Amino acid sequence: MRSVAILGATGSIGENSLAVLSRHPDQFRIETLTGSTSADRMALLCREHQPATAVLADAAAANRLQTLLGTHSTTRVLAGTEALVEVATAADTDIVVAGIVGGAGLESTYAAVAAGKTVLLANKEALVMAGRLLLAAAKTSGAHIIPIDSEQNAMHQCMPHSAGGINLEGVQRILLTGSGGPFLHHSEDTLASVTPDQACNHPRWRMGRKISVDSATLMNKGLEYIETSYLFDLSPEQIEVVIHPQSIVHSMVTYLDGSVLAQMATPDMRVPIAYALGFPQRITSGADPLNLLNQEPLTFLPPDETRFPCLALARAALEQGEGHCIALNAANEVAVAAFLARQIQFTAIPQVIAQVLAKTEAAKPNSIDSVLLLDQAARGTAQSCLNQLGI
Repeated sequence: MRSVAILGATGSIGENSLAVLSRHPDQFRIETLTGSTSADRMALLCREHQPATAVLADAAAANRLQTLLGTHSTTRVLAGTEALVEVATAADTDIVVAGIVGGAGLESTYAAVAAGKTVLLANKEALVMAGRLLLAAAKTSGAHIIPIDSEQNAMHQCMPHSAGGINLEGVQRILLTGSGGPFLHHSEDTLASVTPDQACNHPRWRMGRKISVDSATLMNKGLEYIETSYLFDLSPEQIEVVIHPQSIVHSMVTYLDGSVLAQMATPDMRVPIAYALGFPQRITSGADPLNLLNQEPLTFLPPDETRFPCLALARAALEQGEGHCIALNAANEVAVAAFLARQIQFTAIPQVIAQVLAKTEAAKPNSIDSVLLLDQAARGTAQSCLNQLGI
């Protein structure tokens, strides 16, 4: 019986993780659930799964949660960033699902890695912001990082493993696939007028609004490009992004002998989550099996970086160094939030990011605190760029 803490339990990663865990009550115990501000949603989850601890980022929301659960509840309710770190490092937790979206998840993810946990990583931004520091902490603590983003999880499945971890011997390059998002076939002159609801209407996946917009701009592929480089210690030249609209092949690994190994499955996040929870064994996910006889033809296309410049911006940030990767992520989060609030056009997102990167100086932070300082500075620069647009 292994105990699990789900950071970001009220989001799509949390929902799918709980769905898989609920199928295996003899193997896993749900120790902790965390969320942001949704006390009502967390109360429902606590009643259903009976975690020992629940954490909300907002203190007022935590107080409401305590009221909703009542005095007879056995679930301990906590609030704030320090509480997130506490539950991520708790001695009675074996597995931490890092599902908090964006830079907000960095501190708790790093704490779990430094504590030597098995970390199921959905928070790609943590590696984008602090990949070198996270992997160094994992090496020191003995933590196991298993990605549950479908693409990096596919790579993990297609690579050989040994007692020391992933064996990259013979790996030539990675083919990082992406659906292309909802605007794959839109002309460039129509993109300025698309709405947040259109951007969040993903053709294949059901995700949160921020990551849905990232998919629409191809920034999601850009962040995964950086994540892949750090996670598997690959040079930028070894990673190629390929648009695959059907979202059946989740990524491919090319070997020196010409072999290409691909991981295929229906587009369902329960598949990579089940793989990571059970690794190195396999457990059931509840997802429908892939039926190739009923599947539409699989197609692959090069990304159009003229219509979707975020991918090129991410590649440039990786080449310029860690400080620029931090700035890229921060600027993107600020710009996407402004777009979702209908303050800027869809096409202004890469414009804001490009302006922030142009004003960013090279930096190599030596601590998570240093990363967070650079992140805050980049967010301030991004806000100044928005102010120039009249926001």
